[in-house]
Amino acid sequence: MKFFLDTGNVEEVRRAAALGVLDGVTTNPSLLAKEGKPFREALVEMCGLVEVVNGEVVATDAEGMIAEGRELASIHPNIVVKIPMMPEGFKAIRVLRSEGIRINVTLVFSPAQALLVAKAGAYFVSPFLGRLDDIASDGMKLLGEIIEVYRQYSFETQVLAASLRHSMHVVEAAKLGADIATMPYKVFEQLFKHPLTDRGLEAFLQDWEKARAVLGDILAPEAVKSKK
Repeated sequence: MKFFLDTGNVEEVRRAAALGVLDGVTTNPSLLAKEGKPFREALVEMCGLVEVVNGEVVATDAEGMIAEGRELASIHPNIVVKIPMMPEGFKAIRVLRSEGIRINVTLVFSPAQALLVAKAGAYFVSPFLGRLDDIASDGMKLLGEIIEVYRQYSFETQVLAASLRHSMHVVEAAKLGADIATMPYKVFEQLFKHPLTDRGLEAFLQDWEKARAVLGDILAPEAVKSKK
């Protein structure tokens, strides 16, 4: 599974990328606007940190989406253009795909929509799982249904599990076989944490300090020799 950050904050991307397990970014105008940095500048910086950056159009008509999609794709080769799940969007997908532009269809909430996305040849499909949970529906059930349909026909469209709210969402998406999980930075941080890890590290360091107090810094002489 690939990990994407869902963010408009370049520094969050930089911190996560430094750990060597970040594959990409999903962002949108709302997330970018919160950061107070010019959209183009932020996208270019993100593209320098990861291999895939999803930038979203704001137009709702095909002509506008095509123009915005071309503009976004011109920013950097790493850009994937996000287009909303709507008939006008599919008109835009047809044109942009013919020009070699990769598409992520976003705001997907049903297997039928996901089937259409794959038929259109999109690069990613983004089912919004947490938003379904918010209305007492089952986001993970949707994800499983999409993956089942795609496997039946060997569609090349990659399933990008979106709107993930906590670390168990990420784990469940991985168990179902999602290609990608995109998450806020706080959820990405949660993946590293476990109380037993914290306790184990604390106990290890305490034991080491006790040993040093009794034995002295037994590593120091060897360290000095190795430097010579």
